[in-house]
Amino acid sequence: MSLQSLDPRVNRLHLPENPSEPVAKTELDQLETYEVFHQKKENAAYTYVGPVHAPNEEVAFLFGKEQYSRRFACTGMWVAETRHVMVTPYTDEAVSVYDVIRINQENAMENGEKTAEAYEIFHLKKRGKAHAHVGTVTATSYEGALAEAKKQFGEMKPVVNVWVIKAADVFRSEADDKDIWNTTKDKMYREATAYRVMDKITKFKEEQAAK
Repeated sequence: MSLQSLDPRVNRLHLPENPSEPVAKTELDQLETYEVFHQKKENAAYTYVGPVHAPNEEVAFLFGKEQYSRRFACTGMWVAETRHVMVTPYTDEAVSVYDVIRINQENAMENGEKTAEAYEIFHLKKRGKAHAHVGTVTATSYEGALAEAKKQFGEMKPVVNVWVIKAADVFRSEADDKDIWNTTKDKMYREATAYRVMDKITKFKEEQAAK
């Protein structure tokens, strides 16, 4: 027996009145989420531009390039899997997150059994803006990296949120591949500025005033 609805489009689907239980999704049925950061110009900080879904970091990089650099100036790109991003709580702009976070000192202490690694630190200065890279610290854990970030960057204000990513988990564009960011300069029709809308409006107003 089919499920009856007041909407004929639903009736045409011939949905069963007692639908079967949903089938469990198989492993890797859904792609992983990656966070993408790009550099607008040489020596500028890498800034967060958005997420992509991909089966691995190489494909995530390609998707990020197509999504976030094809129509915008870009000289470099970083990609990191979302699960590798440590995120602090959020504060408002009046209070720095470094002043309110509680770092587990025992976990943050340097452990001689572990090898110190590089961690990338990103700050969010204002809600609604984008996280920007502020520097690299060396530590043996995420907690240790956050503690070191507080020492080195804690005076920067405002800071409403911090992201910490192990440098080894960041897939980066190579310096030798700078030419992949080159765009075709003669296709100005892709840019809104090429249409000079305000010039046309001004010309129209002048023509109307002259009548």
